[in-house]
Order: sequence, then C-alpha cells, then structure tokens
Amino acid sequence: MQQQTTKPVEQLTSVVIRFSGDSGDGMQLTGSQFTTASAQAGNDLATLPDYPAEIRAPIGTVAGVSGFQIHFGATDIFSPGDDLDVLVTMNPAGLKANLKWLKKGGILLVNTDGFNKKGLATAGYEHNPIEDGSLSNYRVFAIDIGRMTSDALHELNLPAKTVLKCRNFFALGLVFWLFDRPTDVIDRELQKKFSKKPELLEANKRVFRAGYLYGENNEIFPLRYQVPSANLPAGTYRNITGNSAVAIGMATAAHMAGVQLYLGSYPITPASEIMQDLAALKRWGVKTVQCEDEIAGICSAIGASFGGALALTNTSGPGISLKLEAMGLALILEIPLVIVNVQRGGPSTGLPTKTEQSDLMQALFGRHGDSPLPVLAARSPADGFECAMEAARIAIKYMTPVMLLTDGYTAQGSEPWLLPDPDKLPTIERKFQTNPEGWQPYKRNPDTLARDWVVPGTAGMQHRIGGLEKDSLTGGVSHDQDNHERMTKLRAAKVAGIVRELPKTEVDGPQSGETLVVTWGSTYGSATMAVRQLRTEGVDVSHVHLRWLNPLPSDLGDILKRFKRILVPEVNNGQLVKLLRMEYLVDAKGINKIKGAPFWTSEVRAGILSYLHA
Repeated sequence: MQQQTTKPVEQLTSVVIRFSGDSGDGMQLTGSQFTTASAQAGNDLATLPDYPAEIRAPIGTVAGVSGFQIHFGATDIFSPGDDLDVLVTMNPAGLKANLKWLKKGGILLVNTDGFNKKGLATAGYEHNPIEDGSLSNYRVFAIDIGRMTSDALHELNLPAKTVLKCRNFFALGLVFWLFDRPTDVIDRELQKKFSKKPELLEANKRVFRAGYLYGENNEIFPLRYQVPSANLPAGTYRNITGNSAVAIGMATAAHMAGVQLYLGSYPITPASEIMQDLAALKRWGVKTVQCEDEIAGICSAIGASFGGALALTNTSGPGISLKLEAMGLALILEIPLVIVNVQRGGPSTGLPTKTEQSDLMQALFGRHGDSPLPVLAARSPADGFECAMEAARIAIKYMTPVMLLTDGYTAQGSEPWLLPDPDKLPTIERKFQTNPEGWQPYKRNPDTLARDWVVPGTAGMQHRIGGLEKDSLTGGVSHDQDNHERMTKLRAAKVAGIVRELPKTEVDGPQSGETLVVTWGSTYGSATMAVRQLRTEGVDVSHVHLRWLNPLPSDLGDILKRFKRILVPEVNNGQLVKLLRMEYLVDAKGINKIKGAPFWTSEVRAGILSYLHA
C-alpha cells in the first residue's frame, strides 16, 4: 500500500511516541506493530509497555489507562525516551495520564470519539480540553476515529463491538503514514493473527488503510516525517523482548551443552512470557511444566537437574519469596539450576505490572544459613540472551544454582537483536561422571570446587540427596561441627571463585577523576545517555555498569578508589549503594526512583548535577 506522498517530508534523528487508551483499546498490540515496522525500517529502538495491574481496570479511568512507548532513531538508542514527541490518545483518560510527558510543540493525536460528557467526567475533566484552550502548547489533531472506523467498515455489517475494537488500527495506519513506516509488515501480522477469521482480517486491513490514506489526503497534516536507518553492525536482526531473549538463551545453552532444557514454572506477571516462549520450542526437546504453585515449580526443576537436565524456574518477586527454601535445597545439593527473577514493584502484590529493581538484597542474602548464590543482571532486553547463556554456563561448570535478575522494563520492553553467529557462541562444557572408581559424591574439582554431576541410575554411583548437611566427601548426612563449617566455607569459596571468569571492568569515560556513576540492570541505558551528554558539556563524569552482583568484579575496588565521588542510580530505595559501601568502604551516594517506571535520562542527569552542585 506504500505510495509516493505529495506532501513535504522532514527528516528527524529520533522520535518518541506513546500510544495510550483504555486497557481494551489494543494499545499494546498497536505499539508492538509499530515497533516491528520500525525495526524492519532499520531503526535502533527501545520500548516501554505500560499497562494496568488489574485485569479489568475501570473503563475510562486514569487507573485503567494502557500505554506503549517507543523511542526509535537513526542513532544508538539506549532507553525508551524521556519527553514525548508524539502522543496518540484514544480517550480522555489517556490524555489525562500522559499529557505531562508531551513536549511543548509536540504532536497530539486525539480520538474525539470518547470526549463526551461521561468520558470527560470519568477521567476527571470539568471541561473538554480540546475546546477550552488548555492544549494550546501542542500541535493538536482532533479526529473522530470512531466514526472514521465505522465508515470504513459499513459495508461489512459487523457487530458494533467488533467495529469498536478496530479503532486502534485506524490510529496505527495514520501514524504509519506520518512516519513513513513500511506497511507490508501489517499485512503479514494481520494474516498471522486473523488467518482463521477472514472477516476480522478484512476489517482490520480496511481500517488500517483508511487511517493511512486519511493522513495522505487530509489537509490538516502539512507534512510527514522520516527517520533514517541506524548505522547498526551488519547482520540479521530481529526485534526481541527481554523475556524472549532469556527463553532463547536458555534453549541455546541447553542445546550447546547437549542436555534437555526443563522449565518448572507458575504464571506470574511480568515473567509469564518465558514459559510461553519455551512451550513453543517443544520440537527442540524443551520440556515446560506449568506447576500448581511456585514451590512445585522450583522443586520439579531441582528434580530435573538431579536427573541430568539443564533446569530453569522463573518468576517475579512474590514467587521468589516462595521459592527461597527450595533455593537452599538446590544449593546444598550443589546442582545446576537457573532461577530467573523478573523484578516488579513490591512488597506483597505491590505493583505487579510496573518495573522495579528492589529484589537485589533478596537475591544476595534472602535465604537462611550462609548460602551465597551467583547473581547477575541483564542490562537491556537483548542482553537477556547473553545473560541467560552465562547463567547456564556458570551453573553447569560450578554445579550451583544461579540467579538471573531482569525487571519488568527489560523483560517486556524490546530492542533490535543481532542474531549471533553460532560458531562464536561461548562453549558450554557438560560432563556426566560415569567412572565409579575412586568416586565420592562430594569430591571436588580442584579448580572450580564443583562436585561431579551424576545421572541417577549410573552403575555403581548411587548416592544420597536431601536437605540435611552433607559429609564433605560421601554426601551422607553429617552433624559434625567441623564438617558443617568446612562445607559452608567450601560452598562460599566455590561461588567466590567465579570471579576468575569475569572480564575486566570497562570504564566509560576517564579512568579516574571527579565522579563515577555505577549502575546495574536496566539503569544502564538512561545512565549511559546522561553521562555521555554531561561529558559533552565538560562535566568530569565516568560510568561503570555491573553485570555480576555476586561475585563482584575483582578490579571494582581499585576503580572506585580512583574517583572522588561515587553515585549509584537505582529503581529502588538504595540497595547496590549499600553493598558498595559495605564491601569497599566508599562514601557512595544513591540516586533513587521508586515510581514503577524506569529512570528517564533527564532524571539521572538531574541526580548527578544535584550532587555536583551540592
């Protein structure tokens, strides 16, 4: 359907768009379709899905608003963006919830269909903002999308509810035209989604086309915009979410190790897509079991690991709380297990659809007894693949459970992912011990301190397992005081020894100086942009990002000592900052945000400047 426009075209380096409306307005689908098209157009991008915690949030209320934000551009994109260039809103509540993020002079596409007396009152408006002059700072395009959709579908005689559900594709078509997105992706996606419902396939095609042509033919739009392709490294890309990246990474790791991947899981937001993605890989030998609860999920994974599989269990904060005792069991058994925690706002049910980094202390210390686990965190959606591979490699090599932290933003956000060359992937060596001569269940590799992995039923190699303390060689139950201390220190030394595997810590910027910003997890993108912006303005500031939280890199202490000021942005009330103060006795300061949303670049920048000017 792409056609030559007769209107002027303005080129932009990057754009931030947010689609917003009721949770039933299809904003997540609209945003994901625009994202796919932008990836196909060669742009770098980052996204932020944002939706209500309640399954059926009150219609028309600010609490019920669903949004999807995408930042796409011709340069490196590290975050979903700060202020919006474009806000598309399907109802008054979407306008109320998101107008504060729209830049002055920004484009505001408003569906007037819902701006009636009831809709305005439900959203908390006393007067219609489209008519009262309160939107004068923006370029407002008020369009009756409901009527336009009905007109486009009047020949199909569809039920009113069906017509209503197609409105998002009119908005999508209009924005596709406005930013010159390739439309063939929509044809493919609609065919895939509605192949068994031809009437819906035709309806959405017509509405999308109507929105696209409305932009081209209506005089209210004086021009359209183009964002050139980004100069990305050559190769094959796909758009990927963090949850999908973790799923693919774990499946790849199992394949490379020559073992079956087993997932024992229980559905929980925002981690459920890992189970859904892995369930689709059964033809590759992946086994997924949706268990009756979180405890069954991890316990079944422990059984699978003991049986010779690469085992995985995934959840979010409340599920981790339920799995903690079983984590101790996996630790004392010394078997390979990957535990993925997709962090969300807490405590308790907290903010189940909102992001947070508040489980770091739980990951490091949240088990009874001296029970250290290796802990690493993904910095972006695509980084979930490498982190999952690394977690699996370490779990197998060191015979230990490993915790991988992501969060709601990295898990459900997306970015382009360069498909790796299989020949360049890290080797994952797996060896099942089969020789009973001189074998002891807890005899250790002198380099890694890992015990042998023995598949049950191997002749002459029967051994006892359970949660009671193990004899340091036989694995039999031991209540000996000296043995317990020895085993506690051995398990800790094994985890600490992983530090030998960690690469040299990279410092972005001067290697010493006034200020060092230290980040972990999803704060990477916004901090990277903030630090680089400040350096262009002459500010002496550098940046270190940590993938590994336990063990910490061996060179981190020396790096911290080379800077006068240590600042730590976190989406929590200050957890890594406490760890750095405790481990290295440095006067680290926190920059904290606990609002269910990732840091914007401007917030990290403001936090840094506030300390510099204090």
